[in-house]
Amino acid sequence: MGSSQGSTLSSNMAGFVDGSSARQEVSYIDGLPVYVRELLSGGAAGAFAKTAVAPLERIKILLQTRTEGFQSLGVHQSLKKLMKQEGVIGFYKGNGASVLRIVPYAALHFMTYEQYRVWILNNYPGLGSGPVIDLLAGSVAGGTAVLCTYPLDLARTKLAYQVVDTRGNFHSGMRSLCGAQPAYSGIRDVLTSVYKEGGVRALYRGIGPTLIGILPYAGLKFYVYEELKRHVPEEHQKSIVMRLSCGALAGLLGQTFTYPLDVVRRQMQVENMKSPIQGDAKYKNTLEGLTSIVRNQGYKQLFSGLSINYIKIVPSVAIGFTAYDTMKRKREREGETTVVYFLRWVY
Repeated sequence: MGSSQGSTLSSNMAGFVDGSSARQEVSYIDGLPVYVRELLSGGAAGAFAKTAVAPLERIKILLQTRTEGFQSLGVHQSLKKLMKQEGVIGFYKGNGASVLRIVPYAALHFMTYEQYRVWILNNYPGLGSGPVIDLLAGSVAGGTAVLCTYPLDLARTKLAYQVVDTRGNFHSGMRSLCGAQPAYSGIRDVLTSVYKEGGVRALYRGIGPTLIGILPYAGLKFYVYEELKRHVPEEHQKSIVMRLSCGALAGLLGQTFTYPLDVVRRQMQVENMKSPIQGDAKYKNTLEGLTSIVRNQGYKQLFSGLSINYIKIVPSVAIGFTAYDTMKRKREREGETTVVYFLRWVY
């Protein structure tokens, strides 16, 4: 038995040294369907980009939803206050839901974009193969990804909206009165509690402005990105700097155009957590939300946190696009896989 174990160990070590084990892993991943490899590329890129800007995303949500104590603060002051009240972990509150959402969201977005593009080209050849196809495919891909992952976005917002100070008291927008405001302990708690309160419909509260915003945002993002790349000389097409710049500019334009809808969405997502004395009405639809915010909170509220979004969207979108493009190119090379390259990217 000792001899048999020794032979097995020697064989495994030999395989490790000569690289045969690694090649088997490469062959296994390379043998996966193209859709699975697209999921790996898009999901890994999206999760990495989202985590990198999680602290800024938390502050943006607090400003959009008019959380008590943060309305009049700048980015630096808000970060300092959050650090004082919740510590470093407070910067990543709700990030678990965000990562769980962004992995399938980014994966579905990138994967379905390419699939929708091929489908449109095959079924509507009269549209040609230019920017119009990129716009249509990007818009539909964005809508598909949102519908599949929206409940996790709802959970992310509700968790980020809750603020716990250093004394351990719970706050939700306004100070909690005798524990009347709902306090969620985690993703599962949010999803189960919301479902019990209002069913599936409650899990999709705010989906209206989300879809209205995500379609033009996703379309413009992909459209501008492809347009910018077309104007780059061929010898610079593979440049990391080029892809970073194109991705950042595409994201900035799309996000700025649809930002007021994002504010309406966030306020609709947390409206049941607000204290009655805040006086914020519940919005029946997107148009009512926009008009009510302008009338009761001022038009500037529609752009509250936009400066944070400018800071956030540059690394977020740029890293997402670049990581996806780079990993896609790398995995096509012999001896490289999406997983292996992404580990190198992160570490």
